[in-house]
Amino acid sequence: MEDCVVEVKGLWTQFGDNVVHRDIDLCVRHGEIMSLVGGSGSGKTTMLRQMIGLERPTRGDVRVFGVSLQSNDLSALRKLRDRWGMLFQEGALFSALTVFDNVALPMRELRLLDEGLVHDLVMMKLDMVGIEPRHASKMPAELSGGMVKRIALARALALEPELLFLDEPTAGLDPDRSESFVTLIQELHRELQLTVVMVTHDLDTLVALSNRVAVLCDQRLEIVGTLDEVVADPHPFIRNFFMGERGRRALEAVRAVKAIVSMT
Repeated sequence: MEDCVVEVKGLWTQFGDNVVHRDIDLCVRHGEIMSLVGGSGSGKTTMLRQMIGLERPTRGDVRVFGVSLQSNDLSALRKLRDRWGMLFQEGALFSALTVFDNVALPMRELRLLDEGLVHDLVMMKLDMVGIEPRHASKMPAELSGGMVKRIALARALALEPELLFLDEPTAGLDPDRSESFVTLIQELHRELQLTVVMVTHDLDTLVALSNRVAVLCDQRLEIVGTLDEVVADPHPFIRNFFMGERGRRALEAVRAVKAIVSMT
């Protein structure tokens, strides 16, 4: 596949007798936001974890920037991991570290930057995600859910990644904070020219952010395409997921915005 930042080929995932993924091929293109969608147990998060090397498929290959995650070249894999960032569903901040130290951790692990530069970079990353300097000394237990997401995003961006993985980025946020977080991701995607792979079940987030959508059904990829291409697929899961009242409302809102933009 050409121009694949993330390439999945012949992927099988099996736990005992339970087959989760069966012969899946997928290409995530440079600069796009690709969303993984599927029902409970369809293996969305499992595939995301395989894309960052936290889990290994039963067979098949996952390549990121052309490097196989099944490679035995540990030096190449370490360099590769510096090129992506990961936002976990609950933020996964270290509870014993301050906000500052959570964001500084990836920088300090490089062992290349002095503390003065680390300080400046951390404060820049916090500002980038809308966190004021006064919050840098706080502990994760003192933060709201929205702040945890933003600080976890700052940490994911600590090493200037080219690729960003998002696992349910707006889960647990109220509608206002969810909308604000989506806007933040849109701005960062545009300004930093990121490639993004996102798992989400939230329709508003999906519709607002996705360039393409990959739908996991019945152990396979049912379809990969634009929203218009996906919603035209007759599979029952897709019809139920996208064509309910909330799905239709979200799609209509996006189409209205596109129509306005095309007229200007």
